[in-house]
Amino acid sequence: MNYINELDDKIYQALMKLESHIATETMIIISMFASAITLIALSIIFLIGIKNKKYPKYIILNLILAFISNKVLQFIIRRKRPERLQIVPETGFGFPSGHVMIGFAYYVFLIYLIYKNIENKKIKYPLIVFLAILILLIGISRIYLGVHYVTDVLGGLIFGCIYIILFIKYVYKNKKIKIVK
Repeated sequence: MNYINELDDKIYQALMKLESHIATETMIIISMFASAITLIALSIIFLIGIKNKKYPKYIILNLILAFISNKVLQFIIRRKRPERLQIVPETGFGFPSGHVMIGFAYYVFLIYLIYKNIENKKIKYPLIVFLAILILLIGISRIYLGVHYVTDVLGGLIFGCIYIILFIKYVYKNKKIKIVK
């Protein structure tokens, strides 16, 4: 356990050396891309803007199930957030990071849908790369903002990966959960 604490502290200290007003504002904006308000707003935009309503319904279902999965894990594990400087105030448990786990599940599902449904490679691959970079930056932003340990973020990535594999395999592809029309 001491090794984990040392890893958390070393990476946190390295990020704090980069602290500046511009970096802080940038990290707050990046972090907002995985906030509940942003993900709900994006889901509503998809619901309104996409003609084939099957996709937005699964995007919304994915968001709901990822949120519930994260809250259950946080409740079971009950790891406290860092007590040092929090640039933005956060409450609740820290492991796994909700922004990272839910953001990962949300944006990887979008990557999956883009990969499977967009044929124009000049649109497809830049979108995929942008979303992949966004996922990584969300994790970095949560550490920089002092609201998560590095291991909270790694846990969010790992649990997000496990979750989205199961979601795509058992819910989306096999249609195990019926979506109301």
